Amino acid sequence: MKLNVNGNQHDVDVDPRTPLLYVLRGDLKLIAAKFGCGLGQCGACTVLVDGEPVFSCITPIALLADKQITTLEGLGTPERPAPIQRAFIEAQAAQCGYCIPGIMMRAHALLQKNPRASEADIRAFLEPHLCRCGTHMRILRAIHRAQAEMTPANAGGSG
Repeated sequence: MKLNVNGNQHDVDVDPRTPLLYVLRGDLKLIAAKFGCGLGQCGACTVLVDGEPVFSCITPIALLADKQITTLEGLGTPERPAPIQRAFIEAQAAQCGYCIPGIMMRAHALLQKNPRASEADIRAFLEPHLCRCGTHMRILRAIHRAQAEMTPANAGGSG
C-alpha cells in the first residue's frame, strides 16, 4: 500500500488493518506521535489526515489511501520550526513532552481552520487530550503565541 506522509510517498507492506501509528513509528521511523492508550482516548498519537486530527493508534492504514498524512516531523525542521513548534519551545510548554506532539498537531489543525479561535474554542478543541504534567496554562500560552504569529494583525474577517 502507498501512504503519503509529510508530502512523501511510501510503500508499506503491512496488513491493511495495521494502525497508522505502528506504521509511522515502526516502518517509517517517525517517532513524534506516541503510543499512549491504544484506544483513541488520550491524544498522544494524534496526526493530521487531510488536515483533520485523527488518533493514529486506532486508524487502520486501509482507510488512508489517497490521503495526506502529516506528522509533527512534517510541520517544520529543527532549523525552521513551524509557528506552533516555535511557540511551544518559546513558552516552554512541555514538561515530560509525551503528550505534546499530539496537542501541537491538534492545535495546528485548529489554527489552520480558525486563526482567530477564542480561548473557549481552543480549550474545547483540545478536550480529547490528556496531559498529566499539568502544563495546561503554558500549552494555552504557546497556542496563543502561535496564533499571533499565524494571524496577520491587519487581516480582516474571521479566517
